[in-house]
Amino acid sequence: MEMNLSSSVGVSSTERLITAINGASLLVCLLAAILVFALRLHHKVVYRLALYQVLASLSCATVGVFQLIFVNYAENPRVYGRVCVAIGWLLLYGLWMKLLFTTWLTLHLFCFGVLNKNLKRYEALYVVSSLLVPGVIGAVPLITGTYALDRTHTVCYIDEPNLNGSATGYYHTAVTERIVLWEVPAVVALLVCSVAMVSMVTSLTRQACYRMRYEPLADDNQFLKAMKQLLPLAAFPILFLIFMIPALIFNVYSFISVPQMALTITAFISTSLWSMTSGLTLIVHITVARCALKRKRYLVAHRAQYSKALTVF
Repeated sequence: MEMNLSSSVGVSSTERLITAINGASLLVCLLAAILVFALRLHHKVVYRLALYQVLASLSCATVGVFQLIFVNYAENPRVYGRVCVAIGWLLLYGLWMKLLFTTWLTLHLFCFGVLNKNLKRYEALYVVSSLLVPGVIGAVPLITGTYALDRTHTVCYIDEPNLNGSATGYYHTAVTERIVLWEVPAVVALLVCSVAMVSMVTSLTRQACYRMRYEPLADDNQFLKAMKQLLPLAAFPILFLIFMIPALIFNVYSFISVPQMALTITAFISTSLWSMTSGLTLIVHITVARCALKRKRYLVAHRAQYSKALTVF
């Protein structure tokens, strides 16, 4: 998500802050991915679904860190211009990849929690579509030549209005592409994820209340196991809803008027934190799961020793 700050309002300090957050996000996501592979958790569907989120966040954070190189754009516009096009494409690709991964995950949770259908067999489609579709969409500005440095000379994305000093057809093409290629799809995905999450929470709450009232003695092992799988994954769509709203408000408002500084900074930071919190969520989930597993093994071993001791008498 592109964010713009006028050069007259402390751009350098904001750049350093956002670069630091993106750098921290990169390290956190990298650590989370390493943990998944090191502990061989990628063989489990639940962790693979979370891993896709983290890898998409990792790509966005990496692009965010590389945006800092364009502070020297004026020194060699020809070289930096070509790099800017590549970075702009990677940024749009990363955003779309994370958007699709999040939307697919939300639909997966919805079908599992509300419709009682497991979409595990569609995982290949889930992954392939999330990798190929962003490339096709990112190719549109590449063909029309609208990837460029924004007015702050810090972010490469689809060109901002009047970047070239005149309101030309190029300006209208850039604005149209930003709306059609990102703003509208992001809003639609936001609405779909919101409805799906509310429906899922409502359905699971009703199921839990029904079991407590009418089946208090029933074996809920299967239900509890499903909850343990659903709840950690549900954090990713929730993070999407939390951090996308400020960024979308900023972008819509920027088409109408110059955004307030507070809104601008909030949107800027929320976009960067979206990646960091994805990595932290997976790390926390792995830590909690490992601690629970160790505790379970300890209790099993303790009970075995206790039973063996009783046989002596």
